[in-house]
Amino acid sequence: MESFSLILAIVVVTALAFDFTNGFHDTANAMATTISTGALKPKIAVAMSAVLNLVGAFLSVEVANTISKGLVDEKGIRPEVIFAALVGAILWNLLTWLVGLPSSSSHALMGGLIGATVASAGFGAVHGDVLVTKVLLPAVAAPVVAGVAAMLSTRLSYGLGGRTEGEASRKGYRVGQIASAGLVSLAHGTNDAQKTMGIITLALVAGGAVSPGSNPPTWVILSAGLAIALGTYIGGWRIIRTMGTGLTDLEPRQGFAAQTSAATAILASSHLGFSLSTTHVVSGAVMGTGVGRKGGVVRWSTATRMAIAWVLTLPAAALVGAGAESVTGLGDWGTAVVAVFLIAASAAIWKLSRREVVDHTNVVAAADEPAGVVTTAIAAVTPPPAGAIGDGLTATIAAPAAVPAAAESTASAASATPPAATV
Repeated sequence: MESFSLILAIVVVTALAFDFTNGFHDTANAMATTISTGALKPKIAVAMSAVLNLVGAFLSVEVANTISKGLVDEKGIRPEVIFAALVGAILWNLLTWLVGLPSSSSHALMGGLIGATVASAGFGAVHGDVLVTKVLLPAVAAPVVAGVAAMLSTRLSYGLGGRTEGEASRKGYRVGQIASAGLVSLAHGTNDAQKTMGIITLALVAGGAVSPGSNPPTWVILSAGLAIALGTYIGGWRIIRTMGTGLTDLEPRQGFAAQTSAATAILASSHLGFSLSTTHVVSGAVMGTGVGRKGGVVRWSTATRMAIAWVLTLPAAALVGAGAESVTGLGDWGTAVVAVFLIAASAAIWKLSRREVVDHTNVVAAADEPAGVVTTAIAAVTPPPAGAIGDGLTATIAAPAAVPAAAESTASAASATPPAATV
């Protein structure tokens, strides 16, 4: 290592702070469905996810190389640019966490990096082909592919196992769901932890600490894995609630189908070096399994808010990153101003979150999302399940009006035959 300046140290610390927010922001991706269906207790679920995130961080560096070598031109990028990019990503993560929206930490980081790079070196420093093929196209395709796969898996599981309902079947699907949730956590480590590795490596190249084209050093891999694991263990309970109960009501076999479909898509993208959003993948899978179950519904108003947040993530983080870069470009005092602003804004968001605390004790509370027109219409036309009549469902015929005294004898004779008053 040739040199390690103060600004480079600040960038590394800020990058690890982003990795921490990425961890608690994306815990829901792996464990929301597992928690909402009761397969695992909340604290056990996030602990398991944290360990597997750390393990996954060591499995590959392809995504890290996409960020550190492919998205922007390494030449001419100063450490201050990386710092400004991280400011945009962190603030967007915290804002969406505050309102409980599962937005993409990956795209927040990409947006911040693109905005700061453009503000510093112009549009020519951004590799548009990499942006389109490895960021934008996967962002559109991922939720669709995962959603369709989860829908088909759900229909298949209900079709094949329709006659095996019971506690034994539910336990089996819960075990499968725990295994698939662990696979998602492992996949999350191979994809999201690498984004921070890539951004730190890019900063090290920009600061002259490592040579251009280098893979992430071992200490970068370890620190990024630990940071995302710690953030995961803290638990992003607000987003877990939205993902687990705000989109649809899940049964164990639906959770298993959603998690398996999501894990497959994430692992495939990590192998190909796609900087995929695990949030997009898991959200698409959860919505797909809601559509796939007969009588199941999706709360489309929540899904619409999520989609809006997804669309805004890249440009919003880019604008903040560009603004932060403009200030840091004024000198050391500009960098100090941006750092103070980041700390103050983060503290203010945390203070606002204390007005309504969501933690492991109330994360599975029923969603207060209104059903909406589509859900209400489906519920209105869905027939009752076979065999429901007579299993506690009664309909009582109103008592007849008083009869004249002359007809009492007739009524008494008729009462010998019991009326069909209950069905």
